[in-house]
Amino acid sequence: MNPANEDREARLAALMVAAQRGDAQAYAVFLRETAALLRPFFRRRLVQWSDEVEDLVQETLLAVHNKRETYDPAQPVTGWMYAIARYKLVDLLRARGPRLHDQPLDDEHAELAAEDGAGAHEARRDLAVLLADLPDKQRLPIECMKIEGLSVAETAQRTGLSESAVKVGVHRGLKALAARLRGAR
Repeated sequence: MNPANEDREARLAALMVAAQRGDAQAYAVFLRETAALLRPFFRRRLVQWSDEVEDLVQETLLAVHNKRETYDPAQPVTGWMYAIARYKLVDLLRARGPRLHDQPLDDEHAELAAEDGAGAHEARRDLAVLLADLPDKQRLPIECMKIEGLSVAETAQRTGLSESAVKVGVHRGLKALAARLRGAR
């Protein structure tokens, strides 16, 4: 690892440890810096689907928030964070089916991203708890589109909402989740 990456790793690890101890300011900085790392991570992999990048960043930050107590300070924080990001990317690829399968997944972080499926299962369970607090017109579109990978039209048909209401529900629901996470710091 080069010196700049070592410095970033040490800084992020210190911020996460402080956040685990309840330092809201350190946590805010950690999330901001993590988001700045995640955007190019996803942009490189989703060149043709750049509209998915911000959603994946937010979903990853949500999972990082939900799993922050599982971070082990003896391990690299970026490896932990990129493992979560990789799960989110794989979830998107699975939802999109063969249309995205040609996107490269492996990079300089691949060895750090290897982890068993337990973390993904726990993240899904935690996400379900967060989603349960949303009104149905926000929760259902998020579950259908972002978790199950349905299209807007399929989601509208399944939920009985108009396509516009589905889009608004996803947007407002993700915004509400992000606001809730900001308030939890």
